[in-house]
Amino acid sequence: MAREEEGRPPGPAAEVSAGGGRPEPALLCWSGGKDSAMALHRLVHEGGRYTPVGLLTTVTEVYDRISMHGVRRSLLRRQARSLGLPVEEVVLSPHSSNEEYEALMEDVLVRWKRKGVNSVVFGDIFLEDIRKYREENLNKVGMRAVFPLWGQDTSALAEWFLASGFRAVVTCVDSRVLAGSFAGRYMDEAFFSDLPEGVDPCGENGEFHSFVVDGPIFRKPMVFTVGKTVLRDGFYFCDLLPA
Repeated sequence: MAREEEGRPPGPAAEVSAGGGRPEPALLCWSGGKDSAMALHRLVHEGGRYTPVGLLTTVTEVYDRISMHGVRRSLLRRQARSLGLPVEEVVLSPHSSNEEYEALMEDVLVRWKRKGVNSVVFGDIFLEDIRKYREENLNKVGMRAVFPLWGQDTSALAEWFLASGFRAVVTCVDSRVLAGSFAGRYMDEAFFSDLPEGVDPCGENGEFHSFVVDGPIFRKPMVFTVGKTVLRDGFYFCDLLPA
């Protein structure tokens, strides 16, 4: 992979740097994975209109893990401490409906809005239906959705991710498009080279999810060991064990 200029994401940063004066506080929708980390890096190091004041993460009760990514809540909290940001955990039932998700999220968002936070940042890149869904839900509570990575080339983003010193482990893969052996791998040049044709380098179509363990936005790296991989509901999940 070619290496992008270190410290600067590819593509325009108009949504981040637009405007002047004092930065507005923003809540970051945080999955613990690569896209969230890149979005936060852009806010912190590009500066401009927004400043992150907290992380918003959905956690699945019973499993006690980050939803979809399958990462233990204890590692999520270590991430938040290393980032120096508070984390707001929205606890969902194992088979949460859209109605449950939206009601719980609305309660949390209204509370943050009362604190003076009017914007929520997402790491989405090109899925129009997801963007529309987020914007519509935020409009209900009078908040704005911000997409720092929107419209950028995912291959260039993956290159920049590596060049900037980020390290991430793949924690979940869709068994319909990737073999279980991809779960538990570090997202390095070999990983990207091994991705089958048609799989997005950033997993934007849900092909895989990750957990960022080190990088320029962290005070210290996560310490963990790679555990077993299991197949559940059509997805391979690799367990990361806090050391």
